[in-house]
Amino acid sequence: MSAYDIAAAIFELLAGLGAFLIGVKMLSDNMEKLATGKMRTLFHRASGKTELPEAATRKEKVRAKLKEWSANLAGVGIGTATTAVIQSSSLTTVMVVGLVNAGVMTLTQATTITMGANIGTTITAQIAALSAFDFAVFAMGLTGIGILVAYATKKEKVQTVCYAVAGLGLVFVGLDVMDASMDFFQESQVIVDLFASITNPFLLFFLGIAITAIIQSSSALTVILIAMAESGILIGGGGNAVLYVVLGTNIGTCVTALLSSIGTNINAKRAAVIHLLFNVIGSIIFFIIMVCWPEMNANTFEAWFPDNPGTQIAMFHTFFNVISTILFLPFTNGLVKLSEILVRPRKKADESGENGVPSRLDKRLLPTPALAVDGATEEAAAALAKAVGSLKTAVDGFVTQDTAKTEAVVKANEEVDECLGRIDSYLVQVSAYDSTLDTEKRIAALHSCLGDIHRVGELAQNVTKYTRRTEKDSLYFSPKVKDDINDMYALLEKMSAKAGEILTSGSTDGLAEIDAIENEIDARRKRLIKEHVQRLGSGECRPESSSVFVNLVCNLERVGDHLNYIAHSSEAN
Repeated sequence: MSAYDIAAAIFELLAGLGAFLIGVKMLSDNMEKLATGKMRTLFHRASGKTELPEAATRKEKVRAKLKEWSANLAGVGIGTATTAVIQSSSLTTVMVVGLVNAGVMTLTQATTITMGANIGTTITAQIAALSAFDFAVFAMGLTGIGILVAYATKKEKVQTVCYAVAGLGLVFVGLDVMDASMDFFQESQVIVDLFASITNPFLLFFLGIAITAIIQSSSALTVILIAMAESGILIGGGGNAVLYVVLGTNIGTCVTALLSSIGTNINAKRAAVIHLLFNVIGSIIFFIIMVCWPEMNANTFEAWFPDNPGTQIAMFHTFFNVISTILFLPFTNGLVKLSEILVRPRKKADESGENGVPSRLDKRLLPTPALAVDGATEEAAAALAKAVGSLKTAVDGFVTQDTAKTEAVVKANEEVDECLGRIDSYLVQVSAYDSTLDTEKRIAALHSCLGDIHRVGELAQNVTKYTRRTEKDSLYFSPKVKDDINDMYALLEKMSAKAGEILTSGSTDGLAEIDAIENEIDARRKRLIKEHVQRLGSGECRPESSSVFVNLVCNLERVGDHLNYIAHSSEAN
């Protein structure tokens, strides 16, 4: 056996592994595109914060407990479905850490989704195990079929489906190449004996942890183990040996989530620790069972799936995660409390994030553009509320003739502009990821909204200029005029609340109400200017006040226009 043959076999194994992982990525990315709308719905359903009532009666307590159990089961289902689609428990957990860091998901909800993610990730091993069956050679043909059809059509949705199919075919191509590389190693008695000689359960367990932590993919190591088993290369000579490595991969995969939690708020760190606790405690329990019952694999998975060692590994992987979830689900709140004990806040600001406000622009959500845009949209709605609050300060200053409020308006607008800059930069990063046409439309519409929000702040500053002009020229406005201005702002405040709601929900149901309010604002502007002209004619108002009053009213009306544009941006989604 020459060094060339060994190197060729190793590179063939790496080539197969690379093709497999590329196939998984193609499959997951395109499945994610197809399921974007449903994934958004699922995650928003999971992130809806609900508090159990303080039940006074036994019946209410039972109802509250059932509601809690239902929410926990829904979380497991969401985690399972999401991970089955994107084929990565690490990515799902990182997204969960991001949502917790953004303050839109509780630790309890994050815990149940993480449990489901561990079940969903076993789909990869199940697919790998299918390579042992005869139809796998036909599945490889899906690579060419999918690519050819994708090139032949111009419809985005059809192309997405075809690329997903091609990715699935490439998965089986990679598995076939890995199986072929294993034939060489199988022929080497030295290599077979080397793997068979590793029998120490602790060593195997820590090998699984270490290798997975280094490559940050439990799926990659599990697939290699399945390929080895299919070729007859038995780790530890058989029995439970390979299962110890599989247990280790479940702990090693937590490294990704732990790394992603660096720099996050306290609850995001706790979410990552919960992921680690779940896998560590579950693995230790199974480790003890397997040490005490050496014949477990022979009496169960080998008996259930004879002559299919790859399927035995895949089924154990699924069995472990399902049983762990069943065991730990009743103790979800216990895991949350344990994480709170292990991860204590160092300072008060840790509880909520920077400046006491969680950041919705979390980079952990970028690989899932639809969820990232949701976070940016919520941040934009918050910026809108702040800009309208700045307008309120400016209007109050005009009504009370308080020029000191100018400084507060300027400061608020600076904060709004900083926030809009962060959102704009974040959207550019989101656009760098491959997303659906609908998501790109949402990004474009949101960019437009940022300009409208900025304009609201500018109009607020215009109002402060009119206040200074009024004080400088000693202009006088009657109480009736001031009441009319306050009434006009009240309509804008109502309109902005509705526009923010439409912006974050994406629903067009409230557009008729928005249009009605804007029409009322337009009509009020005309009426106020007409009444002002009449007062000028009767000598009730000084001519010097005309430019200030007319410009003020027109500026308020223009705020309504921008709020209307923001609300109607939802029609682009």
